[in-house]
Amino acid sequence: MDWTSIAVVGCQLGYAWASSVVVGHPLDTVKTRLQAGKGYKSTMHCIVTTYRKEAAAGFFKGMSFPVATIAAYNSLVFGFFSNAQRSICKRRYGDERHPAGLVDVAAASMLTGLVSVSLGAPIDLVKIRLQMQTAGRAESFQLAGSMSSHGVTAAPAGARSLHVANSAGGAINVYRGPVHCINSIVQREGLRGLYRGGVAMLLRDIPGYALYFVPYAVFCDLLKSDGATAPHPCAIWLAGGLAGAISWVTATPADVVKSRLQADAHLHRKYNGVLHCILHSYKTEGVQVFFRGASVNAIRGFPMSATMFLGYELSLQFFQRF
Repeated sequence: MDWTSIAVVGCQLGYAWASSVVVGHPLDTVKTRLQAGKGYKSTMHCIVTTYRKEAAAGFFKGMSFPVATIAAYNSLVFGFFSNAQRSICKRRYGDERHPAGLVDVAAASMLTGLVSVSLGAPIDLVKIRLQMQTAGRAESFQLAGSMSSHGVTAAPAGARSLHVANSAGGAINVYRGPVHCINSIVQREGLRGLYRGGVAMLLRDIPGYALYFVPYAVFCDLLKSDGATAPHPCAIWLAGGLAGAISWVTATPADVVKSRLQADAHLHRKYNGVLHCILHSYKTEGVQVFFRGASVNAIRGFPMSATMFLGYELSLQFFQRF
């Protein structure tokens, strides 16, 4: 076995996954602010407002932590999925190499969604808390909800801010970076605080991963050439992108609830839990609130998922040679 080649492939896979995060993060920031923020009339209005107040850097807030953890997270997701699929096939057919049916893929993917939250929830929480912070003085970014308390930058009725007032009358960010964010949350809420929104994430990811891996398997089968043992890399890329777009669009309602719960800071908490967040959001903003960011999710989900699946499949083919 050529360990140098394996190391090179591993590095290339990590770079590919990290690149997909960098490319998709600006849209992820827009999606998060549309879902958990208030005052944006449309996707374009959110983009223009963010650029005017924070310049291009505003779209990349909170990106460092996902980039640093994407290799570990994707290894968990794809590794667990592959092992779960093999275990299911061995139990059902007596051979772990038996081709998995769609039911097998669905079962393995739902189990993957369940396990992925253990690592994904803290990553998303830190990312969202940092994304919801903005630079500026009186024009601090507003969260959906309402709050007025001593020491917090004044906000219009029906909105609240993640900035606290400083002695100069301006606004300072609550979190200085991902490490400071994690330390602050753990000190105030304990380790449990890192899993705020975890139940909503389960509601998103358990069916979401089923609608991720099952469509991917279907599209790969449809796009595979007659007589070919494996789909062409272009077919993998297209199947992965389509599967990602489908998964993210259908997961948008649960994603809205998760984003709102995770953006809900401990000091000025508004939502008591998943059900309270759903009912309050529906009563104050209507059913349309649960589809905020759906178009952004579709656009962002295609290239990110296409890159992830292609990297996964090519690395799998490489390691299967040994």
